[in-house]
Amino acid sequence: MAFNSASLKADNMTILRRPWIHFLLAPLLTMTVLMSSADADDWKAHEVRQLVEQADGVRLPATLQIVTEDWNRVVAVPYIVYMPEKDRLLMLVSCDYPHRPMVLTSDDHGASWSQPQPVLPDEPAHARHLLGVSLTYLGDGQLLCGVEGKLRCRSVDYGQTWTSEPIPPNSHGGGWNQWDPYLVDRDAATGKVTQLMETGYRGSTDGGQEAFLRSSLDLGKSWNDATRVPQWAEVSEVALARAANGHIVAACRTDIPPSKQGETLDHFEGLGVSISTDEGSTWSEVQKLFDWGRHHPSLVVMPTGEIVMTYVVRKGYIDTEDGFPQFGIEAIVSRDHGQTWDLDHRYLLHPWVGNRKGSNQSAPGPQAWWASSQATSAVLLPDGNLLTAFGTGYRSQPNAQGMSSPRDVGLIQWQLSKEPVGNSSQIRDAAPDSDLRNWLDPLTGSPISTLEKK
Repeated sequence: MAFNSASLKADNMTILRRPWIHFLLAPLLTMTVLMSSADADDWKAHEVRQLVEQADGVRLPATLQIVTEDWNRVVAVPYIVYMPEKDRLLMLVSCDYPHRPMVLTSDDHGASWSQPQPVLPDEPAHARHLLGVSLTYLGDGQLLCGVEGKLRCRSVDYGQTWTSEPIPPNSHGGGWNQWDPYLVDRDAATGKVTQLMETGYRGSTDGGQEAFLRSSLDLGKSWNDATRVPQWAEVSEVALARAANGHIVAACRTDIPPSKQGETLDHFEGLGVSISTDEGSTWSEVQKLFDWGRHHPSLVVMPTGEIVMTYVVRKGYIDTEDGFPQFGIEAIVSRDHGQTWDLDHRYLLHPWVGNRKGSNQSAPGPQAWWASSQATSAVLLPDGNLLTAFGTGYRSQPNAQGMSSPRDVGLIQWQLSKEPVGNSSQIRDAAPDSDLRNWLDPLTGSPISTLEKK
């Protein structure tokens, strides 16, 4: 059953629809539609809403732009890093079909961007689907990224040129699929990189997935054998962050839960957290945050010690009154080094309405999920703003081959709220697989309980 605003008696609203755009900024900008942003250096006024006990929430000023809106091409899965020596941002994206990894830069904190440049040379060996992932800045102009679980690419000149080498195989067999950035540890006195950690995953024998961990002491030139983490069974993508107390926090994309078995679309995978207090030797069980529908996390450790996690919402927003699916980008905060997360006061960074109804399967042809979000990547800027990059298919249509095009990359510049928001823990205290935890009406910011749905 699809739940929508009408069936739940949510607040009424008028949804602006145009043949050429379905990118509703609900609940932002007083529910207006984002218009063309052909001027790449023109941030649009935006609002981020933080959920609080009061129905309307706290509204926070922000800015937003769709970097690729005038490119009219496939641009997917953004990763973004800040390089302080140049006061420069670098973004990794995957362009066109088949995907090719490309990079672009900004010298004004994301207001304007260079033209994308390929990471790999244009040669027959690279004329296939190659998704760029795991972009990480090591300092001193050095960058690493992965390509489709096959190559590791390296730059020593702030991303101007790149070399590539094969990724070492998984010592446990079964491939090494990357997604998330490397964890970079530094010497406190010199700032030099002392260790890198990376995560990878493979399919498991029971039909699910399992994640692994390995480390390097020489800037990624060689790697130790992978550690099979028992607690990361039924986990794929794992984003790592070093908390202020020294623990390692892992934000994990979890497999499709039993309640959604039979679903073939990976949008029904969930999100959880696992923590190591002994440098990755052992890990806690994965604490489920959302059982399904939310994943692709990105972690930022703030100067205060708070950890900000952004993630995509592919399932879990109710349909609009006229039956269109809704998608978005959210953020949550931990104030105790990843042990607990303030789900009740999450941030709605940017919800939007899909541009088609109907089929929603992992299958060829136009699908309702094409408009969804894919990937988030967040960095802290020197002015204290958070910059979150995200992928979106909000204006996707079938191309000549029946594939989704165009696809876009957006940016949100925002800050955490400085106002007290209360002590509510109703959502956090609910079961991870409960409707209260997983369903939300993005138009009103209201969580949806089982009782209301019945």
